[in-house]
Amino acid sequence: MTADGPSIAERRADLEREFAPWRPRTLDEHFEHAAARFGPRPYVIAGDRVLTYDDVLRQAHRFADGLAALGVRPGDHVAVLMANYPEYAPLKLAISRAGAVAVPLNYLYRTHELGFVLRQSCARVLITMTSYRDLDYLAMLDELAPGWSGTGSIGFGDLERVITFDAEGRGEGRECVADVPELARIGEQNPGAAPGGRRSPEQMSDIMYTSGTTGEPKGVQLSHDALLRQEYGSAFCRALPDGNRVVFALPCYHMFGYEHGVQSTTFVGGAMLPQPRFDAGEYLRAIERHRVNDVLAVPTMSVALVEHPDRTNVDLSSLTRMLSAAAVAPTWLWQRIRDDLGVRELTTAYGMTEVAGATVMTQPDDPLEVTASTVGRPKLGGAAAGAAGTVAEYRILDPVTHEPVRPGETGELVSRGPTTMLGYWNRPDATEATLRDGWLYSGDLGRVLDDGSLVITGRSKDVFKSGGELVMPKEVEDFLTTRPGVSQAFVVGVPDDRWGEAGCAFVVPEPGATPDPGQLLEACRSALARFKVPRHVFVLDTGAVPQTPTGKVQKFKLVPMAQRLLGADASAVRALSPADPA
Repeated sequence: MTADGPSIAERRADLEREFAPWRPRTLDEHFEHAAARFGPRPYVIAGDRVLTYDDVLRQAHRFADGLAALGVRPGDHVAVLMANYPEYAPLKLAISRAGAVAVPLNYLYRTHELGFVLRQSCARVLITMTSYRDLDYLAMLDELAPGWSGTGSIGFGDLERVITFDAEGRGEGRECVADVPELARIGEQNPGAAPGGRRSPEQMSDIMYTSGTTGEPKGVQLSHDALLRQEYGSAFCRALPDGNRVVFALPCYHMFGYEHGVQSTTFVGGAMLPQPRFDAGEYLRAIERHRVNDVLAVPTMSVALVEHPDRTNVDLSSLTRMLSAAAVAPTWLWQRIRDDLGVRELTTAYGMTEVAGATVMTQPDDPLEVTASTVGRPKLGGAAAGAAGTVAEYRILDPVTHEPVRPGETGELVSRGPTTMLGYWNRPDATEATLRDGWLYSGDLGRVLDDGSLVITGRSKDVFKSGGELVMPKEVEDFLTTRPGVSQAFVVGVPDDRWGEAGCAFVVPEPGATPDPGQLLEACRSALARFKVPRHVFVLDTGAVPQTPTGKVQKFKLVPMAQRLLGADASAVRALSPADPA
């Protein structure tokens, strides 16, 4: 015990007393267990609305009975298009209780993206918001599947039924099959229609689509047990305390928000405060009002928090821990999170949808320099760990020969463990290329330091060849971020008549700074081998960097952006703002 409460070791021991030895469960069985332990406690806090564990369990039962009464069968695929609203958790549990497979969807999809995923996933049922911000999902459905509001086959893939709800309170303006309150009413009229226990923990629970950082998304098949092992491992590694309260705007459909916000919380009887959209001021006010002690963020969110003008006017004394991950963050940001927000247990992580989340993580008591320069070591899993005592076992292989590299050398990260995906849905080619002899080939490049910490050095797909020499963009990016005024850097290869490919660097300035592209090029020439020096440098505002909703940079979109800019300005040195036509 410390002055601030139970120590990290004591918190982990509390978790192990409840969950060791590990007992595989389905997602709905796990939540039944959590509700039996923590029933009256708050689980979802959304403004003035508070749902206890018992409340969510009752809703989940009604929704599940409603789904079953409407004809949802074990093994059916049910897609969910929903922002971070309170109904997300009970609907997700209801799908599991009905024995169906959940297909969480990116709610920022445009029409063609939504159509692709609905078809590819073989979704039989879609539960969707009517609208979100400027997105009209009903109009999208009108375009994709005219007559979709009927029942039975509607002429669009396997889709047979659409269940809508008006999250924004503006009214639907049309007849629909059923809305979410109607779904609950149908469930109340058919109690026990979905008795639960219709799937085994080793069967597929979710098809979660990759974020599309390298192109077309793929549907990752994950089992109930894989997800729960991963989520318990995160609670164990971070040593979450009893009653942990976490605020996040990371979307629940994505592994980051789902793993660390929606699910890890349930192992310690905590509460989650999901935000429908990110607003740094709302984060800060939620921390003060609800005595939040945990924050999930990507670096762009973390920057907004430490720089928000209201930061010094709110009470942040309850805040003790933060997980900031999914993208590279500069050292100054970690220091300000610690010093300005008062975070004592600061962690970062690395993982993939294909391994059900974060498999590498720093420790909550690691020195700041470890958190700022690495993504930690393979994540401790406690009761849920594999044979190695961690959630995943890693090797680093030469990306060409697939032989192990020497200690300290860079190679491709491959892993195996109990949280590895079952495969890609309806993509045997991609599955065969990624899963080989039980090992998952990540496509990420990294190296291991003497203390076992992992440093991510890039993506194997990002590597390009200039003048016959291989260039690893991460090396150039790391150098550029050491230059005054540069917060982030992203380097891609673009076609070049002379060199085959030439490096193109996009840099994001630190607040108030104005980096000079010419000076950055000169600095590269003086410090890097000639073939590594970018031929082109562009300065971007943060908002111009193409990202997924979870903050991952979509480098493949930077290549055509660079080509458009180079075609418009052969001098290849100019600044780009969000308003730029590129």
